[in-house]
Amino acid sequence: MSNTNKPLVKIENLKVHFPVKGGMPFAKKKYVKAVNGVSLEILPGETFGLVGESGCGKSTLGNAILGMQKPTEGKIYFKGQDLNALPNKEFKELRRGMQMIFQDPFSSLNPRFDVYHIIAEPMQIRGGMTEEQIHARVSELLHLVGLSDEDMPRYPSDFSGGQRQRIGIARAIALNPEFLVCDEPVSALDVSVHAQILNLLMDLQKELGITYLFISHNLAVVKDVCSHVAVMYLGSIMETGATEDVFRSAMHPYTRSLLSAVLTVDVDHAPQRIILEGDIPSPINTPSGCPFSTRCPYAREECKKEKPELRELEKGHFVACHFPMMEE
Repeated sequence: MSNTNKPLVKIENLKVHFPVKGGMPFAKKKYVKAVNGVSLEILPGETFGLVGESGCGKSTLGNAILGMQKPTEGKIYFKGQDLNALPNKEFKELRRGMQMIFQDPFSSLNPRFDVYHIIAEPMQIRGGMTEEQIHARVSELLHLVGLSDEDMPRYPSDFSGGQRQRIGIARAIALNPEFLVCDEPVSALDVSVHAQILNLLMDLQKELGITYLFISHNLAVVKDVCSHVAVMYLGSIMETGATEDVFRSAMHPYTRSLLSAVLTVDVDHAPQRIILEGDIPSPINTPSGCPFSTRCPYAREECKKEKPELRELEKGHFVACHFPMMEE
């Protein structure tokens, strides 16, 4: 997938397989294929959406990009450098430019730390700042995310879910990262505060120039905040392109089934619901051909034998399907 701009993050044929424990002695070792050959490019300053059903490998992919999970195979480039080929010292230095906002804002915060120490900890670990400088930076970050200095001595249990996520965001941007993985940052929050947190993330992006990988299962949110989107199923990318193009003319049957489930207030023009039959196959025993072939209503014999590669069918619009749905 080529872009005129140089990507900030580039992933090539990334695989993350976990060995299955137990089983019979001397039996062939089995693996959970959480991520199974993903290639993506994320441009500087954009919000790249990654969507799919629970268990499709979205979070594992995000963890692998940040070095929190070692890949089984493939390469991850950040600012043109292969992360997994760097010496440990250089990796840690480059890794400071990549941070994560976690899904659950309560379990991701240390309940024994007050707000000041939660946000100050990354700066204290990095070093090079006096206590006065750290205090001033914590104050600046709190105001940036809509909190105040009065919140410094308080603990996570004193805050609402939305406020805790604001604290998590302040901690994530403490070291001025260029790239943030947002792992379903609003899914654990009340619906009433979704828009507040999303607006905060968009405001921070404009002010600080941060690039986001936005992981979500909510396509309505992705449509509003992401410039590009990739649809993931059973560890593989089914379709990717500009968000507007994918939502307007989805070509993969799986993407269309997801879009048909998006709620709309326009009941007169609601899309016809596409109901998929059967269960998602086990990531231990993935289908030999297309990962979606066991549930696809349009699958043919070729789909069950050969895994389709991502092909560019329109400019910037890639689809992994032998028989893409070019027309209604």
